[in-house]
Amino acid sequence: MQKLKAGTLIFCAFFLLLVTHRSEAQTDTLKLTFQQAEKQFIENNLGLLAQKYNIEAQKALIQQAKLWDNPTLNTDQNIWDGTSHKLFYHGNGYGQYFLQLSQVFQTAGKRGKQIAMAKDNEKVQEAEFNDLMRNLHYNLQLDFSQLAMLVDQGKVYQNEISSAKNLVNAIQKSFDAGNTSMKDLIRLKALLFGAENDMVENSRQINDLESEMKTLLLVKETSFILPRIDNTKPGPDIALDLPSLIEQAKTNRPDYLSNQYQVSSSEHNLAYQKALAVPDVSVGMSFDKNSNYAPNYYGLEIGFPIPFLNRNQGNIKNAKYQLLSQQATLHESEAKLKNDVVAAVNQYQLNKQLFTAQQVQFNEQYDKLFNGMFTAYKQKQISLVEFIDFFDSYKDTKLKILQQQYNMQKAIADLNLSVGATIVKQ
Repeated sequence: MQKLKAGTLIFCAFFLLLVTHRSEAQTDTLKLTFQQAEKQFIENNLGLLAQKYNIEAQKALIQQAKLWDNPTLNTDQNIWDGTSHKLFYHGNGYGQYFLQLSQVFQTAGKRGKQIAMAKDNEKVQEAEFNDLMRNLHYNLQLDFSQLAMLVDQGKVYQNEISSAKNLVNAIQKSFDAGNTSMKDLIRLKALLFGAENDMVENSRQINDLESEMKTLLLVKETSFILPRIDNTKPGPDIALDLPSLIEQAKTNRPDYLSNQYQVSSSEHNLAYQKALAVPDVSVGMSFDKNSNYAPNYYGLEIGFPIPFLNRNQGNIKNAKYQLLSQQATLHESEAKLKNDVVAAVNQYQLNKQLFTAQQVQFNEQYDKLFNGMFTAYKQKQISLVEFIDFFDSYKDTKLKILQQQYNMQKAIADLNLSVGATIVKQ
């Protein structure tokens, strides 16, 4: 018995040291509402910053598409005429040289079509940036709500463990005095052991979410993020009109807009490939000294390839199929958008029906009942079996209530994600 007590004291001392060390390492507790977390996420997230650079890179390509082709300068002159040991010798004025300056002029509006494609690609990059923000924002909402749920679950487990420890200590004394059976003591210790295991698993999940949240918000690694969500109110009643929400989603959702921009880019690409079948014209001036019929020859040059063998047929056909593919993707995206909105509205309304003011009131009353049952058992007004049954029922019910609160927050996040705008605030 003395060995057991000594081992217990050592374990308690080690546990206290571990908790003290952890509390010293994690001195910063960040109590955040979702609006505060959202603001910090937008300001600090590195993934968004990286995507912004892609937008700027695409804007540079628009600038490049607006530039004209450079003129071409050609020259030709004699290096050695065989009559002198000097290079570039033009003895007696008989040396020869040739100069040519030419400029390519694009026809069929090719330059304008290239600019249009570059602008389409910029819009696609902006839509992808907005879609990245939308998905990261959604992950932030879920992580924030789940972390709040796990913290509240931890409080339930702590309350259970505290109550169970008090009972085990009291029953241990009663058992030592010979007034309680071994069976009752073992059952209570098993109850305490199960609650402590649940607490450890809950802490592991909190640790994983804390790591992910700190990456999203870019906060200090030793900080502990504590979400603040008011679950005492069921939230406002909002009229959700499906056709209006679907049209709003078509205007706001970046994944759908990205597909629209890609269709536009494919249309511009098809027009550009057709324009490539029209030959560009090269216009230039040339001067030739001493190699033509006139000593000083001035010439006007106009040139263009004859579209006889290559009329860009393959690229035009490829562009047509790419356009058809993008149009099919857009139709699929529209169908998915509608289904997402309908499913999110239905899920929100279902959770809204379950999460009512009566549920919040029941949660508070259930906590009072737990304290009453604990006192009743200590005063021998109920049996151990009745108390353990209630103990298990209380834990399961409290966890279901917390899960329902999380489901409500997830339904809000899903609704906002499907529409691409904040329809319901968290």
